[in-house]
Amino acid sequence: MISKIFLDANIVLDFTLQRRSYDACRRIMEKAILREIFAYISPSILHISGYWLAKSYGQSEAKRILVALTETITVIDCPHDVAVAALNGPMNDIEDAIQYHTALFHRMDTLISLDKKFQKYSSGNLPIHGPTDFLASLS
Repeated sequence: MISKIFLDANIVLDFTLQRRSYDACRRIMEKAILREIFAYISPSILHISGYWLAKSYGQSEAKRILVALTETITVIDCPHDVAVAALNGPMNDIEDAIQYHTALFHRMDTLISLDKKFQKYSSGNLPIHGPTDFLASLS
């Protein structure tokens, strides 16, 4: 079964900057490249990633990396009413709330994040997994 997964910024950044969870994030990206899963991010994750990539690699390289990522990862957004619902919901972290509701709106199968506080909002409607747990669930 092919999964629709929403990637949090920390997954994209650990992959592109080769940080602590690089290996698991790389395996997720490999699955997306092979179309074993379909990966999605929001414009704000593209923006956040661009900021940190530019700081590490410079503007030109950051843009090159992001363009390459968008060949595999689809950028999706949410409508106004979904964003307002996210802001009025129980999550204190605004970015997480909007990402979560965007993923719900687009009927993602799961959201992948390294953020343990974010993972606590996992629900039957949208589970939130760390990358290692997600990969284990595919086996």
